[in-house]
Amino acid sequence: MSLDSPTMGCTDAPVLHERGQKAVFCGLTGIVWLHRKMQDAFFLVVGSRTCAHLLQAAAGVMIFAEPRFGTAILEEQDLAGLADANAELDREVARLLERRPDIRQLFLVGSCPSEVIKLDLERAAERLNTRHAPHVRVYSYSGSGLDTTFTQGEDTCLAAMVPTLAASDEEELIVVGALPDVVEDQCASLLSQLGVGPVRMLPARRKDAAPTVGPNTRFILAQPFLGDTAAALERRGAKRIVAPFPFGEEGTTAWLKAVADTYGVSAEKFEDVTAAPRARAKKALAAHQGTLEGKSLFLFPDSQLEIPLARFLARECGMVPTEVGTPFLHRAIMAPELEMLPSSAQLSEGQDLEAQLDRHAAINPDITVCGLGLANPLEAKGHTTKWAIELVFTPIHFYEQAGDLAGLFSRPLRRRALLAGETTA
Repeated sequence: MSLDSPTMGCTDAPVLHERGQKAVFCGLTGIVWLHRKMQDAFFLVVGSRTCAHLLQAAAGVMIFAEPRFGTAILEEQDLAGLADANAELDREVARLLERRPDIRQLFLVGSCPSEVIKLDLERAAERLNTRHAPHVRVYSYSGSGLDTTFTQGEDTCLAAMVPTLAASDEEELIVVGALPDVVEDQCASLLSQLGVGPVRMLPARRKDAAPTVGPNTRFILAQPFLGDTAAALERRGAKRIVAPFPFGEEGTTAWLKAVADTYGVSAEKFEDVTAAPRARAKKALAAHQGTLEGKSLFLFPDSQLEIPLARFLARECGMVPTEVGTPFLHRAIMAPELEMLPSSAQLSEGQDLEAQLDRHAAINPDITVCGLGLANPLEAKGHTTKWAIELVFTPIHFYEQAGDLAGLFSRPLRRRALLAGETTA
């Protein structure tokens, strides 16, 4: 049961469309969590030394470690067209696979430099598949930051995998979106207790556990930024289960209920399975509500998590969303979330950084969700911030993480109060 909040949602609310300066990470960042999730995969970025430095810094991998990603560096002669980039790429892939025979899935990841020189990685993947199949499956996708936000790297990656999934007429439920293993296990356990199955994950931890797809496949999104992947699955005949996202007790219950109703699970069975974890989630949330209730919230567009997060913080924690910005508003995917978001929130799509900073200064919210590039300047001006990227790296889905999700917002406010010599609940 949520806290008292406006019943009128934002389904028909006006949206402020912004088309100006942006401040976002590029889609290469998605590799940082995807390479941990897919245990037999390797992500080879075809890019510059800047791409390599970004991944090295973002992933925190020591120089002598053996991560499941790397960069095929485009040197000056490649960028100038003086070398055959395709021949060099083939040679680097052959060396990589010889050194790492455990690789079963290889992703060629496009970057700004490879796209500028028009290097066709899709054709390169086809060529390499004929050479290295069936032991290795080669994919290509774009992680370029020219037009995308950092979470869209996962979307383009998973969308690239969908056409290669085996066809099947068997009934199967696919949970779509990379989740930390502990969260994925909780999700699978809840669905198993409800009697729903077989259940597969996309992405799977290993190639041989990949889902199949066909007209009897149903899928449900666990992440809100997977519009291209959803469209690709629907083109293969799969049917999407429409639901809010599993953030907090209310969101998780609604997500599971949508699945349960689709598979004919009785109300009694649903209550038996969810009663205990729902109670634990509510108890965990109660520890943070005193700090969060009544506090104002401003979300800059960054990850596409903004609308579900604002819904959770408003309805279950009593916060007051002022502006809820999102890089792209996918109305079909966000419809259940918009129905529950308080109508007082101003929705904005896209970014005009200077204009948004002016509105933020005028509102002066209690806490701001933004990218790393904005956090330090805003903190220097006395604002309390939460990094948007931390919400992607941290386990925040489903019942057992509801309190942790609320804690990501209550801790900065408590710290601010302590530094100011105030007291907080």
